[in-house]
Amino acid sequence: MFSKPTLPPAQPSSRRRGLDVASSNAQLQRQIGLLEVQVKALDAQVRSMTQSSSWRLTAPLRWLGGHFQRIVRGVPQAAVPVHRGTYADWVARYDGPGSDAHEESRRVEMAKWPVHLRFLVLTGTSGANAASLQETTRSLAAQAYAQWKLQTGPFAGAVDADWVVWLEPGCTLPAHALFAVAKEIVAHPEARMLYADTDAIDAEGRRGDPCFKPDWNPDLFLSRNLFSPMGVIEARLFEEAGGLDAAADGAQGFDLALRCVERVRPDQIRHIPRILSHSRAPLAAVGVADVQALDRHFQRTGTAASAEAMPHGLRTRYALPEVPPFVSLVIPTRDGLNLVRQCIESIILETAYPNYEILLVDNGSDDPEALAYFAALDAQPGITVIRDDRPFNYSALNNAAVAQARGELVGLLNNDIEVISPDWLHEMVSLALQPGVGAVGAKLLYPDMTIQHGGVVLGIGGMAGHAHKHLPSTIAGHGGRAQLVQNFSAVTAACLVVRKALYEQVGGLNEKELGVAYNDVDFCLRLREAGYRNVWTPYAELLHHESASRGLEVAAESRDRLARESAFMRSRWAGLIDRDPAYNPNLTLDTEDFDLAWPPRPTTSS
Repeated sequence: MFSKPTLPPAQPSSRRRGLDVASSNAQLQRQIGLLEVQVKALDAQVRSMTQSSSWRLTAPLRWLGGHFQRIVRGVPQAAVPVHRGTYADWVARYDGPGSDAHEESRRVEMAKWPVHLRFLVLTGTSGANAASLQETTRSLAAQAYAQWKLQTGPFAGAVDADWVVWLEPGCTLPAHALFAVAKEIVAHPEARMLYADTDAIDAEGRRGDPCFKPDWNPDLFLSRNLFSPMGVIEARLFEEAGGLDAAADGAQGFDLALRCVERVRPDQIRHIPRILSHSRAPLAAVGVADVQALDRHFQRTGTAASAEAMPHGLRTRYALPEVPPFVSLVIPTRDGLNLVRQCIESIILETAYPNYEILLVDNGSDDPEALAYFAALDAQPGITVIRDDRPFNYSALNNAAVAQARGELVGLLNNDIEVISPDWLHEMVSLALQPGVGAVGAKLLYPDMTIQHGGVVLGIGGMAGHAHKHLPSTIAGHGGRAQLVQNFSAVTAACLVVRKALYEQVGGLNEKELGVAYNDVDFCLRLREAGYRNVWTPYAELLHHESASRGLEVAAESRDRLARESAFMRSRWAGLIDRDPAYNPNLTLDTEDFDLAWPPRPTTSS
């Protein structure tokens, strides 16, 4: 039995006219927002082309904005970002081979290794020309690690090597690449697959378009091949998986990686956060062969899903059960009539998903108009208003409401959320039902159609920040990550869907230590600790009128509370805050835009 709520009875005509005017204004604002997105998109392209010039010119403004935020939020002055140049400058300063380049130090280090690994290098030839193959061969000939041999064209028979290195057509390697790979394998003998960061190199030898990847990220891998343009696979695994498949021409590397990933544990996949490959051009857009490879993966694994090519990568559409599971949407509020009305009416009018209820948690409202509206809502089927007059504690309010929820899944929503994509709940529920998935987060946009939440990155500003904040909603972002389904260590509870059983399994939100701030981050990290992966999707888009109902936290009491909650988070999660596996140590913690880190943070072999 479907339980989609209905709207309360029509308001008196004057209020209806006010709603119509508000609706017209909202539409106008969206049109303005769309135009601003186009302008910002063009601006982003200009910045991409000019790189350092515009960055240096706008640095004082960015610094002042960030400095003001840090004064308000109490973040130390040391966190103010410092930007020192272009990617070319960064490469010159930080991307040298280091000790890998010195023959004597290599010889000393290799003498300690229990094994000396042999690599078989395979390179794709589909679409490759003779010149690009020669470039690949020259880069191999210059390798500091000599235990390799190259195979081009069709491959058959047993592998006479310990590891297979797959290179996409036109890929070249820096001289220290194979040594760095061998070093990682020796340090982590449990590894069976490896990948590394990459960039592009033009005809003049200039490097650009870096892609600094996260550690193993299974949902991002289904969106974009993390093992491209270089993937390293244990020879025994290569043979177990059936080797290269000629029928997968055009996506041989992705097809191979998918078959291998099906046979290994997540802890057997290693990421080396160094640029160890160069493409002769930006990575090609996905095509039919990639879609077919991913569909075959779903067939082999018995996953009810289908793949689709998108402008920035692949999209997986997971099938829902014939009767979609019941979802309880929990929305805490205190007064906030206009925001609550906008939130609830957008859910009811815009949401295509049929089977849900709304639990509106009234935390001590005293505005007569708000109370009248809440009473009207409470009289409607599918909507329940829960009066909870305790002092504001976001965690406690949600926990109490979830305890009353009838849904197999629960959705936590802020009262300043506005639905703009009909399939948002379908998308989030379909992901939340997948094996191993914990919390699912949405793509939240400011009213000007720039990103407010694109996943939570730990460590930014000393604690956590939102990925790609203020980026125009249509821009790809670093490595396409602003437009691809992927795993983050955490997502915001401003719009979060999770199975109720998992919510209860990890104890819900932390009422005691995190009544206001960071409770969603802590909740997601406890899900991660319990073995679940948190997912963010760009295909559930909603507006977030952030801070519309709450001012900046400048009162002494708020600062003290935030300091206590920050101290708890650091004591509980310091390791992850200092090294978020869904991010990269070569990317900054000063801002939320995936800019370069100056300098990169040290990495540890863990």
